[in-house]
Amino acid sequence: MSPTKAFLLLAALAVPAAALAQSRGAPYSATPTVQSTSGEGVYREVCQSCHMPQGQGAQGAAAYPALADNPKLEAAGYPLTLVVNGQRAMPGFGRMLTDEQVANVVTYIRTHFGNDYREPVTAEEAKALR
Repeated sequence: MSPTKAFLLLAALAVPAAALAQSRGAPYSATPTVQSTSGEGVYREVCQSCHMPQGQGAQGAAAYPALADNPKLEAAGYPLTLVVNGQRAMPGFGRMLTDEQVANVVTYIRTHFGNDYREPVTAEEAKALR
């Protein structure tokens, strides 16, 4: 198997199936595909598989950035945009998360893992990015 095929296989296994469907343009479902509404729950259900349990990120066949002690999270618009729309290898999760779930998970990562950006993100801010 070529290195490119191996990377693609590993990446496909690491990204939740719902995220893959969303990133390929699957129609928006009015029913969220993620059951948790708390920021921690959404993180565990969606983000943890790539960014790891303590937000430390991962290196190997694919690299996933660390969320722990991440100064890029200071401006709430940055993680909001990434969660809703995605960027490069990270798929957007805007079609599978409600505005409340997006706001809660962004608030969670900004207030955990050594980050101390205490201003909460609102569902209205998430909605504005759609």
